[in-house]
Amino acid sequence: MLFSLFWTFFKIGLVSFGGGFAILSVIEHEVVAQAWMTPSAFADAVALAGMSPGPIATNSAVLIGYKTAGIAGALAATFGMILPSFLIIVALALFFYKAGRDKFMKALFYGLKPMVAALVLYAAYRVAKNGQPLLGLNAHTLMLAIIFVFAVVGIVKYKLHPLVVLSVSALMGTAFFV
Repeated sequence: MLFSLFWTFFKIGLVSFGGGFAILSVIEHEVVAQAWMTPSAFADAVALAGMSPGPIATNSAVLIGYKTAGIAGALAATFGMILPSFLIIVALALFFYKAGRDKFMKALFYGLKPMVAALVLYAAYRVAKNGQPLLGLNAHTLMLAIIFVFAVVGIVKYKLHPLVVLSVSALMGTAFFV
């Protein structure tokens, strides 16, 4: 039973592209086909996994493994789910560590830096565009601008840790907007 849990979730973890929600139907198919859970019990497990902190696919593996074979089952399913990602990341890290010394790869990564910056700016634009309208100068807009300036100056000029900037920004927003 434990190897079956491990192997099933290893295969799922190997093809889990697109995030946990994208793979839930594959997990459900496997779990129901193995008769580890009914579709209704799986739906309950997913609801609980979604309320728990962490990735929903991994949380689902923990719950399914636990229901199927107790703590050992939870460990087997979880290890199976995360091992493929771990192995792929280690392989990529080794590749980039060795390739990072190559002149071509250095030039490639140097050329990618502006694209990464553009993606970050685009993400910021999308968040701002989809958030509250910022038209007109009012107290709300002014406070958002102050928080923004604090964050940029704190990170760029004073080299504050991003968690410090995030925490202070959250406190400023809470103090002003609540």
